Amino acid sequence: MTAPRRPGPAPALDLAALVADPQTRIIVCCGSGGVGKTTTSAALALAAAEAGRQVVVLTIDPARRLAQSLGLVELDNEPRVVETPGSPGELSAMMLDMKRTFDDVVSAHSTPERAEVIFANPFYQALSSSFAGTQEYMAMEKLGQLRASERWDLIIVDTPPSRSALDFLDAPNRMSRFLDGTMIRLLTAPARAGGRAGVRIVGAGFAIFTRIISKILGGQLLNDISAFVSALDTMFGGFRERATATYELLRQPGTSFVVVAAPEPDALREASYFVDRLSTEGMPLAGLVINRTHPPATTALSATRAEAAAEAVAEAGGKGAKLAAGALRVHAERMTLATREQRLADRFTSAHPEVKVRTVPAAAGDVHDLEGLRTMGEALLAAEDDTGTGTPRSRVLPLRPQAG
Repeated sequence: MTAPRRPGPAPALDLAALVADPQTRIIVCCGSGGVGKTTTSAALALAAAEAGRQVVVLTIDPARRLAQSLGLVELDNEPRVVETPGSPGELSAMMLDMKRTFDDVVSAHSTPERAEVIFANPFYQALSSSFAGTQEYMAMEKLGQLRASERWDLIIVDTPPSRSALDFLDAPNRMSRFLDGTMIRLLTAPARAGGRAGVRIVGAGFAIFTRIISKILGGQLLNDISAFVSALDTMFGGFRERATATYELLRQPGTSFVVVAAPEPDALREASYFVDRLSTEGMPLAGLVINRTHPPATTALSATRAEAAAEAVAEAGGKGAKLAAGALRVHAERMTLATREQRLADRFTSAHPEVKVRTVPAAAGDVHDLEGLRTMGEALLAAEDDTGTGTPRSRVLPLRPQAG
């Protein structure tokens, strides 16, 4: 019986070429929580600015890590320039404020009088700040605004740390379902009906509808919703068109998705979900970054041999024996951990052999400043074989030769 063959090496992800290519206009980083996705986004943005690009990094993650790592006190809904001395490009950063983005959309696409009516509406106040799906739709709005401004030649998007990171891909369909839903059509029917006969027909059905819904929602909430829908009615088509246009933009050449994971089972399982979802949506995937790996300083000494050598040195004793034995045991632990991480990476590659991979070693501490981001950027963009250990950057350990 023939033993199953191990998966071949994953193709290498060349992030340096991706970032430097002027045809790359949007990079979307997605992944589960706790894998360093925000730091990866910031490091790529800094590297792009130092390569001469005009870059803005947009975070949808409500955590404040991006501002801290870029040396800013805070981020808000407007891009803020990050000081990068000596950089030939320019780096800006911002954090999505979905209510302010919604307010800006209303102001831009309605008269001042109608905008004031909408802003004062209690239902709008709730919708613009807390309703499910609003954040994802506003992320599409903001991305579309940034792209249309032509101020930046590269936009890097740092998505929320969960499976909902890709919910903004559903924004156009969600908006269409909302606009075409039964409740919206009934609420807007009286305003849209033409002629006295139309008013009588709509009025009879609407009266029954309002009595039922009033019992469920309460009369005041129903009135707020109806007033909101009537005030916003002329803008609905624009909402849908812009969301659809941005969705199509994400599918075009010039956009690349980078999935970020840690060498852990749950994180790589989430990465598989992201890869499958992007494939289903027809979105351009650049590849997978496996962050916070633990490659050993050398692979010439296996974990088993290092443990045996540690025992021998400890038994022999002598000057420096304790220190040498300790170093050998640390190496053995590192080799064991790296082997586990490579096995997990191989499992991913076996399921997704076409996905390009880049591994990034764990930093000595938290990345919280530009220098730390610059170091991480070097690890992300360095040449595939430029490691000094013989291990390509698409792997944690070298690929062992297969038995003939």
